[in-house]
Amino acid sequence: MPSFRVTMSIGALAAGTAPPTVVPAAAAAVAELATVEAQDLAVVSGSARVTVRFTGEDDAQALRIGRHAVERTRERAEVVSWRVTRRVGGRWYPVTP
Repeated sequence: MPSFRVTMSIGALAAGTAPPTVVPAAAAAVAELATVEAQDLAVVSGSARVTVRFTGEDDAQALRIGRHAVERTRERAEVVSWRVTRRVGGRWYPVTP
């Protein structure tokens, strides 16, 4: 089964949201629809970036899962931008609608 990841750049947190809850919430949203392989938080150029890696049947399903993760994450934080990528060999390629 192919491996995908949804990567979200995070802006301001919603009122009352504790920062350590954002990544687990994003992973839980993905886990509602797919098997989560990994989750990560990185700071890139001063901005938080949440990545959740998961398995999926195909690109269309991966995009649905990515959208679901973004919608659920937006309940806790501003999602400035996001994308879904697919692993092919050792590289990640964008999944386009």
